[in-house]
Amino acid sequence: MRYLNSPHQNARPDETVIDLIVLHAISMPDGVFEMQYIEDLFMGRLDHQAHAEFVILKDLKVSAHFVVDRDGKITQFVATDRRAWHAGASLWEGRVECNDFAIGIEMIGDEEQTFTGAQYRETARLCRVLMQRYPAISSERIVGHQDIAPGRKWDPGKQWDWHRFHRALRHIHKLHLNTK
Repeated sequence: MRYLNSPHQNARPDETVIDLIVLHAISMPDGVFEMQYIEDLFMGRLDHQAHAEFVILKDLKVSAHFVVDRDGKITQFVATDRRAWHAGASLWEGRVECNDFAIGIEMIGDEEQTFTGAQYRETARLCRVLMQRYPAISSERIVGHQDIAPGRKWDPGKQWDWHRFHRALRHIHKLHLNTK
């Protein structure tokens, strides 16, 4: 896995239990599934003149713990014990500021095209590893950005097939049990 250390992160509050994974979708500009602009945004070096859509991102400081590209390759931007800036104003089960207790995973995609098989497989594999490291995360505690910021966020959206994802998650779990 490739690792880049995003400057857009900070410490989690003391004694925080990490118990949520938030799945996102991202494309930059809209409908373009290349990693370079996303990497530049998360690393704080996006050329805001490179595309008309980027002007509104000028002062935005954002990151996620991981990005899964269309081929299933994963780049990590923030250590999971640190707070990435992916959720924004958010609420889950009465708790605000989901960045405090969640891990953010961005999948490169949008609402127009289906996600790839590699993205389902590698996102499920990554989630399974995170669930082993953070036992408070169960499959029910893997949610979409739209679940923690309804009305404000749409992602990962209608193109993300939750049933397919949960099947992949169960399959990876069974493989792990069979190798013990």
